[in-house]
Amino acid sequence: QVQLVESGGGLVQTGGSLRLSCAASGRTFSDYAMGWFRQAPGKEREFVAAINYSGGSTAYRDSVKGRFTISRDNAKNTVYLQMNSLKPEDTAVYYCAACAYALVHTKPHEYDYWGQGTQVTVSS
Repeated sequence: QVQLVESGGGLVQTGGSLRLSCAASGRTFSDYAMGWFRQAPGKEREFVAAINYSGGSTAYRDSVKGRFTISRDNAKNTVYLQMNSLKPEDTAVYYCAACAYALVHTKPHEYDYWGQGTQVTVSS
């Protein structure tokens, strides 16, 4: 079992920044690929960013490329999502997830463990 706890969400104005954190416990963190997903009201959960077990490979959805950065600190069992130049369309609940296969994955069904989510609201 892996437990994931997100933090860092909040209310920010358009153009602002937030850094989300996801602290993991329970298994060897460096064995897992990690991902960030988001879900807005009335919409399906969508991929945002992913990182492989070592941090050497990442992937992003097109709409966040150049604005968001995923990173991880295996010594701290934590994955981060730095979000800059935020837009109202980024408003959603953001979830982190862990995948037992260590490479980058972009589909929700590929992930084994999920956090409870943190709300990000971007005001116009």
